[in-house]
Amino acid sequence: MTLRSLLVQEDIRPYVFDGRYGVEREAQRVRLDGRFAGTDHPKALGNRSFHPYIQTDFAENQLELITPVADGVEELFRYLAAIHDVTYRSMTPGEMLWPLSMPPTLPEQEDDIAIAKLDRDEDVRYRQFLAKTYGRRKQMVSGIHFNFEFGDGLLRRLFAKSDEADYVKFKTELYLKVTRNYLHYRWFLTYFFGATPQTEANYFVGDSGPQEPVRSIRNSSYGYTNHGDVKVSYASLQAYLGDIARLVETGKLSEEKEFYSPVRLRGGQKVADLATAGIRYIELRNVDINPFAEYGISQAQVKFLHLFLLYLATKEEGADADAWVEAGDRKNEHVALEHPLAQTVYLEEARVIADELGTFAKEIGVSTVPLLDQLLPMLADPSKTFAGRLYQASQESSQAQVATELGLSYHKAAWEKPYQLAGFTDMELSTQSLMFDSIQRGIKVEVLDESDQFLKLSTDGHVEYVKNGNMTSKDQYIVPLIMANKTVTKKILSENGFRVPLGAEFNSVQKALGAYPQFSGKGFVVKPKTTNYGVGVSVFEEGASLEDYQDAVRLAFAEDQSILVEEFLAGTEYRFFVIDGRVEAILLRIPANVVGDGHHTIKELVAEKNADPLRGTHHRSPLEKIQLGELEQLMLRKQGYGIDSVPEKGQVVYLRENSNISTGGDSIDVTDEFNDEYKKVATEAVAALHARISGIDLIIPDKEKPADGAEAYGIIEANFNPAMHMHIYPYQGKSRRLTMSVLKLLFPERF
Repeated sequence: MTLRSLLVQEDIRPYVFDGRYGVEREAQRVRLDGRFAGTDHPKALGNRSFHPYIQTDFAENQLELITPVADGVEELFRYLAAIHDVTYRSMTPGEMLWPLSMPPTLPEQEDDIAIAKLDRDEDVRYRQFLAKTYGRRKQMVSGIHFNFEFGDGLLRRLFAKSDEADYVKFKTELYLKVTRNYLHYRWFLTYFFGATPQTEANYFVGDSGPQEPVRSIRNSSYGYTNHGDVKVSYASLQAYLGDIARLVETGKLSEEKEFYSPVRLRGGQKVADLATAGIRYIELRNVDINPFAEYGISQAQVKFLHLFLLYLATKEEGADADAWVEAGDRKNEHVALEHPLAQTVYLEEARVIADELGTFAKEIGVSTVPLLDQLLPMLADPSKTFAGRLYQASQESSQAQVATELGLSYHKAAWEKPYQLAGFTDMELSTQSLMFDSIQRGIKVEVLDESDQFLKLSTDGHVEYVKNGNMTSKDQYIVPLIMANKTVTKKILSENGFRVPLGAEFNSVQKALGAYPQFSGKGFVVKPKTTNYGVGVSVFEEGASLEDYQDAVRLAFAEDQSILVEEFLAGTEYRFFVIDGRVEAILLRIPANVVGDGHHTIKELVAEKNADPLRGTHHRSPLEKIQLGELEQLMLRKQGYGIDSVPEKGQVVYLRENSNISTGGDSIDVTDEFNDEYKKVATEAVAALHARISGIDLIIPDKEKPADGAEAYGIIEANFNPAMHMHIYPYQGKSRRLTMSVLKLLFPERF
């Protein structure tokens, strides 16, 4: 039974498109005008020698962006997008990534191309060897390395139906067949996806280059290839390993990794490991950077490559493996050096393959595969290919100008919302910020549960689990339970000598309403016992009518089974953020408000303020949109307003008493305005609650007065999960990168 017939069987078909993916994208850093940057590797990225995501390739100017292994295409591109975001925002804003495989105009003097300044001497010496052997200019070409592994579920089921007794050997033979066929048919991909038609100044010296333009300089013999006497057989794994070993022994290769084949066989840390581990996946190294894709390669390309590799696994190959591969090399050279607007000499064969791919996709139950329906039109009209599109666009100006404009568009997208992390924008903003900082510092990030904001962070065997950005193993389990219970929090703080508001707890609406006379003549606050983010909180500075009190009690009980009614403490509320015994930030939070203009209603003013791009919902933006719910309308009623009222010009109208940013408030950083006295109160209060990370809210009538006065302050709440994004992106004032402080607490060895 053939492999193709197996793939259509009912028990195998669901696993056909399972796979594991990884992308390594090389890229030159350039200035925003497209000129070679020539600057050092961004310091914000820490030690690039050991960075799992962002490293330096050959030159100091050349980045390599590396995704973790992903189990799906969507997951792959989430990480690829995030790593690009971190890269862009770690460079100076005056630099961007060059969107082409061929480099921008290079320095006239080759020695001005600085070799990567790495920590390990052996890494530097290897690059010096490459510079001497191939020249620094050749090293500056960049590309996409696409790592692919068939899904284990698919391979296991195919193995069970095969005659092979050894699973490792079965996989190895399958990958070898795919590799030989890929090398034979890679010209097919060069036609569609080749995207290096021309070079810029100072790449080729004299007449050493091809007659430009072509389809793919990088994929031709003029690209970055080994010398002609480097030959490796793919007839068997033993032949492959033996040839590489001999090339190293004879000095034709300095070491194994100098072998620059369009396909590398992967299975261990070293090539020699393949002998025992077998081939686990393959690395395709001949993919030109797609200038029309923001991250250098598109999801459509990856899905198409998956189908193409499946197809190659089923396709018959030539009897002589080496001759089969060599024939593919000759065809690829021909196609790579064709004019980008010329129909390929292998047009008829390409049409046959395109038709076969379509038929194959239908057989295995794939209704749509990106790019599949575009193959025949691209064959009929070469201007639709990547190289054709790039060359045509360049005729109106120049290739460098087109590349600069494309690069600027990707740079703009990365900076458009600098508070977000591309790929993970559905997560809370504090978590996005922690992920950004982790990626930047070279700490591996794995999302364990997106809806619950649960992360696994790791580096060098050190693992930490983090929830909601700052709930960590550094705090004991009891700490969030204490802070979630406002009654317990108050008792602990009071017992330790801190001033807290007096009040009472109620477990039923009836009892709470019956206590109204105790509070009616003075200011008080009604709030749920255990909720966070200011939900269900009503503040009455000068008391309230029975009707308003009833509404407040009802709203609080809607959020919890128990509520608190507490005395109102006069003064200004400040959020102190404490990490490991140190106040890292202090925030003044202004309740949700609008300012009248004498013409628009409160409802219209709220809509106008909510149009600010910094405002969003569910903690995905620096500021929350202002709501006009029951609590807000209750607050308006207390001031004699309704949502259709038109306040006078300059009149500030508050829509909430509580100042939580999560209810639409404005955040103002005031960290530098406080002396150490109040900071000491905050840190000692957090210590009394046995917490390492906490937000603690103080009411302070006058911060200029000493903190040891009888009524100098009052603590109204402690937060086990304090939002960090409002400190990182305040409405006004200095940014405090609290997520980096959390990482310093968790991974001191990385700082």
